[in-house]
Amino acid sequence: MSVSDILDGKLNENEVEIKGWLVTKRSSGGVQFLVVRDGTGFIQATIHKDEVSPKVFQEAEELTQESSIIIKGVVKEDKRAPGGYEVRVKDLQVVHLAEREYPLAKKEHGIDFLMNFRQLWIRSPRQTAILRIRAEVVKACRDFLDGRGFVLTDAPIFTPSAVEGTTTLFEVPYFGDKAFLTQSGQLYVEATIAAFGKVYCFGPTFRAEKSKTPRHLTEFWMVEPEMAFCGFEDNLKLQEEMVAYIVKTVLEKRQRELETLKRDITPLKKVEPPFERISYTEAVEMLQKAGQQIEWGEDLGAPHEKFISLQFEKPVFIHRYPTKAKAFYMQPDPQDPKVVLCADLMAPEGYGEIIGGSQRIHDLKLLEQRIEEFGLPKKAYEWYLDLRRYGSVPHSGFGLGIERTVMWICKLKHIRETIPFPRTITRIYP
Repeated sequence: MSVSDILDGKLNENEVEIKGWLVTKRSSGGVQFLVVRDGTGFIQATIHKDEVSPKVFQEAEELTQESSIIIKGVVKEDKRAPGGYEVRVKDLQVVHLAEREYPLAKKEHGIDFLMNFRQLWIRSPRQTAILRIRAEVVKACRDFLDGRGFVLTDAPIFTPSAVEGTTTLFEVPYFGDKAFLTQSGQLYVEATIAAFGKVYCFGPTFRAEKSKTPRHLTEFWMVEPEMAFCGFEDNLKLQEEMVAYIVKTVLEKRQRELETLKRDITPLKKVEPPFERISYTEAVEMLQKAGQQIEWGEDLGAPHEKFISLQFEKPVFIHRYPTKAKAFYMQPDPQDPKVVLCADLMAPEGYGEIIGGSQRIHDLKLLEQRIEEFGLPKKAYEWYLDLRRYGSVPHSGFGLGIERTVMWICKLKHIRETIPFPRTITRIYP
């Protein structure tokens, strides 16, 4: 049995045993009020002096914050209690009495202090709500893709080459040679489409970007599908369906957590296909008219993405970026070779990019030309070029950033709360 079962109304008037941790405690005469967490939720437990042994009541009085305990009692519906139910305690066992000086006692703390004690901060109601929504987002991604015949194929963390450009690589020594931490699993999952048709990888990726914006981490997680015989339009359609599925799943299964975060879900209910689309050229014109400093050919920065995403109620695709502003593997638009068949999906409410995707170059000679133009070492990509030598087909894919998606769905101000232990340019502890 669990706290979540109690809060769902499944155990009213039943005897229960809850194993968890003490969050807060207060007393009022002959009654002690405990808030207990068991990993599935938070519940109020009341200990009445005339209903338990003197030993139990005394041990309850001596409990310290975050002590681990086992309580036995009867579930009672009580509208005054958080969640509408409480446990009327009959017995209590102290598993571990926590030290008295809990670092995150009830008072205001600065963000650096909280991050230094991230291992404890994640126990708080707000943080557990965010991380439970994160878990639901991850599960929704995998359920969506698995249900459509995609095969999970893992990509390596150590790589000999760049995916998103050489300036953001983390270099590591590798037995007398050098390797890099992966920026994306894309190139490797492209290799597996010839074996399975539709594939995806899910794992951590690393970018050595010296950025202090609220939207950047140096280590983050991506879901990256790739599809053989898939064109640009079909790629966008899959992204729409996937994002709508993720949001719908969270709305259905994580109502309690969204309420904890005080998230206004009205905008999320509007996330239904089709999404709006504007070209990169239209986006630049929109920004210039608003007085933003940008010239055609430049990549869009975070302020540009925020401005554009605030103009739409639903996610919006910005498509067909300049060839020189994007990665070497993107397919040129046959109608206009100055741009490529790519799109970034902007989350609404000012959250900006959560997905980047494109149709990939399938022609060997064109890919070799792009590698040369980008100044990349051809030798490091010979294995990748083999994919165009033996059975090449038109294919497309994209990468969805888990943390940015969670940040938007939870309506957070900073991405650091979206992952248990964030890594930024200024933080690698704990």
